[in-house]
Amino acid sequence: MTIAMKKLVLFVLVCFIAPALASLGVRAAGSQPNSWHNADWSSSGILPRAQVHQAAVIHVMAARTGGLKGALAVHSWIVTKRENGRYNRYDKVGWGSPIRHNSYPADGRWYSNEPDILLTIEGEAAERLIPKVEQAIAKYPYAARGDYAIWPGPNSNSFVAHVLREVPELDITLPPEAVGRDYRPLGDFITISSDWRDLEVSLGGYAGLAIGARHGFEVRIAGLVFGIDVLRPALKLPGFGRIGV
Repeated sequence: MTIAMKKLVLFVLVCFIAPALASLGVRAAGSQPNSWHNADWSSSGILPRAQVHQAAVIHVMAARTGGLKGALAVHSWIVTKRENGRYNRYDKVGWGSPIRHNSYPADGRWYSNEPDILLTIEGEAAERLIPKVEQAIAKYPYAARGDYAIWPGPNSNSFVAHVLREVPELDITLPPEAVGRDYRPLGDFITISSDWRDLEVSLGGYAGLAIGARHGFEVRIAGLVFGIDVLRPALKLPGFGRIGV
């Protein structure tokens, strides 16, 4: 084995395999529902009732998935609400017609796991962007039955990542644990954000790179991410996500 190959193997072991195994160990030591039937899918209560909070709003949310795969991956979704309106939640799932509208509470738990709010935009800005979000959802190319693959995608995170790329004004990227966010069909190797702030290289979601204002610098292997964010200082590790500010 050449020196270069040894260094590559060491990099993969230290930066990908070791953190992934550690995260799996932490997850295995915890308590999780043994099936989706007895998991808690109810509202977590982290969003105010729509009747109380009347302003328009957009949320991007995520929660750990079920079972051991939750050690490495989250499930993400989008919530919108027009002024004086109700919440509308959009997910992609792996059964039936994959794009779901209001199948779960807007702030519902996912396999009993509490959700995190990744982004909130309120007021006039939200009212202006909601039509763009809805248009991006309608344009999603993998919305038919059978258009779901848990890995490398297109999955729930591929869906939300598509919306974020189509509406760069939302100005976020999904967290490193959102396995499938970097899915692209083979042949669609390079993506440059419409505002030219990020460049991504993807080999069908199996491997890739990213560099830019939102992503920092990321190396992606098998859906796992190792990276460094300079503008928002953090180290990104498989399973653990961002460690830092």
